[in-house]
Parts: sequence; C-alpha cells; structure tokens
Amino acid sequence: MLTQSIYQKAIKYAGEAHKNQLVPGTESNYLLHLSNVAMEVMFSYLHKADFNLDFALQLALLHDSIEDTDFTHNDIATIFNDDIANGVLALSKDKKVEKKLQLTDSLERINKQAKEVAMVKLADRITNLQKPPAHWNLEKKRIYLKQAIEIHGKLAKSNKYLAKRLETKIEEYEQYC
Repeated sequence: MLTQSIYQKAIKYAGEAHKNQLVPGTESNYLLHLSNVAMEVMFSYLHKADFNLDFALQLALLHDSIEDTDFTHNDIATIFNDDIANGVLALSKDKKVEKKLQLTDSLERINKQAKEVAMVKLADRITNLQKPPAHWNLEKKRIYLKQAIEIHGKLAKSNKYLAKRLETKIEEYEQYC
C-alpha cells in the first residue's frame, strides 16, 4: 500500500475517533494536532530515512485514540494491526496508574516498543510545546516543562533530528516558566 493511502486511512480513522474534540484552548479541530505530529515525523524522515515511515505516520495520527476517545486497543488492532495498537497503547496514559507516575509509566512502555513509537512521543511533545493556555498557572507550566525534559532524556536516542527539535522547543518554552 502506498504511504499516501496508509496516511489517508489513518487520518480518516483518527478524524472519526476525535470528531468531537478540539485542540485544548482553541477552536481548532483536533486533527490539527494529529497532522502536526505526523508532519514532524515526515520532516524527520526527510532528514534521515532510517525508520519505517508508514508505521510512524499511523502511530502519529492514531496516538491519542485510546487515551482520548472511546476507541480501544482491540479496535485499532482490528482495523490496522497489533503493532500499531500496541504502539498507541504505549503512547497512552494508563489511568489506573497514579497521575504523577503516568508519564514515567508510559515512557517505560514506549522504550519497550520499536523506535518509531518513541519518535511519535518526541513529535507529540514538540507539537505541544507552544504558548501555554492562558488558564495555566506557573506551576502547571513548570510541570509541563519538566515532563518535556524527562521525555527528551528518556527518548532522545530514538531519533537525533526529533531530539534536537524537542531540545529547541524546550529552550523556547522556558520563557513561560
């Protein structure tokens, strides 16, 4: 299957899964976030084509499907495959884990997956490190920055290009803290 067809299938599924969701703090459809994560992955591939682009793009477009919607691991496995479903599950916070430990738990699960899963987490945080929502207090901003640093520390080895992009975004985000 061509990369474009794979992308179209994944974004259609993601659009259905997130149909009622907006990018937090905006009026933008959630597909904006998902396509931005996919764009980071694509630019990384242009920099160095040393990973499975089709796999990474599907993960990028589906990465929040389990965490933020009613879609399940089984739904994704049925429509796509077990590897994609397992990657999306690793990228999802486990709500049974204590909130302050959820990121560490997810990073541990991500590190047991193929490098494309870690790359999507880097791309996700790159995309999310924008000007924080006006309602976030200083403590929330500092926690978010600390999490970005933790993500970088645990996943940077998966892709040099994305690691450098995240490092730059972290430096830019420090102005809000």
